[in-house]
Amino acid sequence: MAANHRELLQRLFEAAVAAAQPAQCVPPHLPPAPPGRLVVVGAGKASAEMARAVEDHWQGELSGLVVTRYGHAAPCRHIEIVEAAHPVPDAAGAAAADRICALAEGLGADDLLLCLISGGGSALLAKPLPGLTLDDKQAIARALLKSGASIGEMNCVRRHLSAVKGGRLAALAHPARVVSLLISDVPGDDPAVIASGPTVPDATTCADALAIAKRYGITLPPAARDILESGRGETVKPGDPRLAGAEARMIATPQMALEAAAAVAAEAGLPAHILGNAIEGEARDVGKVLAGIALQVARHRQPFTPPCVLLSGGETTVTVRGDGRGGRNVEFLLSLAIALDGEPSTYAIACDTDGVDGLEEIAGAVITPETLERAWQAGLKPPESLANNDGHGFFEALGNSVITGPTLTNVNDFRAIIVTDG
Repeated sequence: MAANHRELLQRLFEAAVAAAQPAQCVPPHLPPAPPGRLVVVGAGKASAEMARAVEDHWQGELSGLVVTRYGHAAPCRHIEIVEAAHPVPDAAGAAAADRICALAEGLGADDLLLCLISGGGSALLAKPLPGLTLDDKQAIARALLKSGASIGEMNCVRRHLSAVKGGRLAALAHPARVVSLLISDVPGDDPAVIASGPTVPDATTCADALAIAKRYGITLPPAARDILESGRGETVKPGDPRLAGAEARMIATPQMALEAAAAVAAEAGLPAHILGNAIEGEARDVGKVLAGIALQVARHRQPFTPPCVLLSGGETTVTVRGDGRGGRNVEFLLSLAIALDGEPSTYAIACDTDGVDGLEEIAGAVITPETLERAWQAGLKPPESLANNDGHGFFEALGNSVITGPTLTNVNDFRAIIVTDG
């Protein structure tokens, strides 16, 4: 029976990923051909596959450039694919950003800039404001990733130190028409947060970015602090006439992925309950909370009657204090397992839909009622692994890792808990 539950968990995750595949969600949202040129640009872990979907369904001429994460490229005939580093930017991403900006600046009123934006674009589309170096951006990225800040907070800081984010790319393309196809990887699906919003207006300010840095004790390089304190980093605001012709279309979201997984659960005879598509907070704290809900279901049949599946999405955070191999999904799952303490009726999976949890080429992991017992017998100490942020090391040792390779899409984290009936 345990094998059947593990198989179902895997199928639920696969359904969530499939619902956000660019080949499925890009074609219905393609705009009509412009009088002039179509130039395609993009950034994100799904951008190369999105570009391939555009090529497969576009009837006229097109050209362009998109930047994606190393290992996430897709074969294209007319759109150039560049690979760069994520989550800390590198020179390849900076060079690609320069070229994308040049493409946008060269457009006229009859032209169309089609922007393919997905999660990961903040790091991949790296163009520092004048006075700021790539080294500065890299240092800030590392500090943000370790700080425990939410994705919205991190991207607020990034927007105000970038020459391309916060609506600046669309402003460069004016007076051309700009259409953005967005695959959301952020809680709430805010277009200004997805890849730090290169084509949409931004209502946050430099003062907001400074407050976030102060809140999390992030030491900013002098050049970055000067940009924020002087207001030189202000983004393109709502109502700016340069963005009057810009349109953003949300083509895939975490909610869509969760609903696809719920349909698979129903086909398997298990009612599915979506607890939320935008759950945030420290991964280990979210693990404790969802363990409490699962135990209430298992022991008291509240608020749902088992057997059932509890689904959730969003993007948790990890405040790094140890030196282990971690990621937010395995951190959540290890905390969940500890809190469940071998509850015999509960199985779970937690994975990043892009196939990469943290810095590892591992999507996530699964737990069963035997996970903790097997760990202790193997000489692992679950609380120590959690304290050391070593979720990947823990689950790899047990053979419970989920490895998919690049999925070529990204709609945030996926979590499913199966609660059996007895």
